[in-house]
Amino acid sequence: MIAYEANFDGLVGPTHNYSGLSVGNIASLTHSHDVSNPKNAALQGLHKMKALANLGLLQGVIAPQIRPDIRMLRRLGFSGSDRRVLQQAAQQAPKLLTSCCSASSMWAANAATVSPSADTSDNRIHFTPANLVSHFHRSIEHQTTSSILSAMFNDDNHFCHHPPLPASEYLGDEGAANHMRFCDQHGEQGVEMFVFGRYGFDRYQSAPQRYPARQTYEASTAIARLHQLTPQQVVMAQQNPAVVDHGVFHNDVIAVGNQQMLFCHQDAFLDQANIYQQLQHKMGVDFSIIEVPNDVVSVDDAVSSYLFNSQLVTLPNGDVSLILPQECQYNASIWEYIQQLLQAQVGINRVDLFDLSQSMQNGGGPACLRLKVVLSDKERQAVNPAVFLTETLFKRLREWIGVHYRDRLIEADLADPSLLMESYTALDELTYILKLGSVYDFQRV
Repeated sequence: MIAYEANFDGLVGPTHNYSGLSVGNIASLTHSHDVSNPKNAALQGLHKMKALANLGLLQGVIAPQIRPDIRMLRRLGFSGSDRRVLQQAAQQAPKLLTSCCSASSMWAANAATVSPSADTSDNRIHFTPANLVSHFHRSIEHQTTSSILSAMFNDDNHFCHHPPLPASEYLGDEGAANHMRFCDQHGEQGVEMFVFGRYGFDRYQSAPQRYPARQTYEASTAIARLHQLTPQQVVMAQQNPAVVDHGVFHNDVIAVGNQQMLFCHQDAFLDQANIYQQLQHKMGVDFSIIEVPNDVVSVDDAVSSYLFNSQLVTLPNGDVSLILPQECQYNASIWEYIQQLLQAQVGINRVDLFDLSQSMQNGGGPACLRLKVVLSDKERQAVNPAVFLTETLFKRLREWIGVHYRDRLIEADLADPSLLMESYTALDELTYILKLGSVYDFQRV
């Protein structure tokens, strides 16, 4: 079966800000309280989408969450008019307000885990939205995420949507940021690799000491069962606790995969040699591993540059490109390694650099911004066509951002009622553009 790997990128929301909410994410903490530029952030992400579409890749768009989340603030005891709710939250619980204004849904790699129809026993694409219980500001996303994904992939003959796993620390799930799929061709049955940071019921077994591990073994195995995968198709790997303590909060900060290739750091996993052996046994002799030695690229340099938070993609002409943030060019050792990698001709033919500085300063690179979905021709035709990026949609979204987004935002602005109304107006129009229907709570009142 012929199939294509589509990238669905999260649009940056109108409240993009730097509140430093993500413990274990060094960039997020470093830039806490900086002035943000939502308009620039959204345009940077949109231009990356357009560039990948121009390279011949199938590119889609995922709408952001509604922020501020007034409904959640009301659940937490704030009452009165929307203006009053925002004022009370700003005065009494500013961290709750910033959490309910986070634009973190832009990192669509955390939206869900996706298994293609070639891997599942019912031959449908399976989606499980991530519960994201490790951080409050992200744990409030899954309801709207489910609505948006259902509006995009809305044919039960081809798509199966599961509810998120129960909201428990034992079942912490961070979505596709801890999931990789390997295959020969996208439309053939592949091997899915689930990467977890800790055991839910034995939290002290091989656990990091400084920063929390977010994905649990129990969550990963539950998703494999829900997605109807056989044991022969699955590899379970644990993150190296030492790299988690260096800021590797998700696997996609230290490893990336594409078809028959794994590109990762020497210290990415516990018992790394055994993980390699499993992959090579299940994938066959053509499977390739590019392991980056620690004495060439340190874990700290990998985290600061987001070398591995890249997209590894096969272009229509067969070239394999590494989609990198421009920060990789600013680090001499990283850039030297990349040049050596290209010269070695080990399967990566080119690199493409992007300015994603607004996202990077908040802790997310190219891989964070996209959710991969493998689609056959029939499945592609069943997707809501309005969410695929075309020249017309690109121009319309660029104009939409120009009209509705601010070019400067500080934390004090989050309590401004006019920002709420700006967000409502923008997202209401966006659902019309993307033909999503009423996916937001304020649209159903």
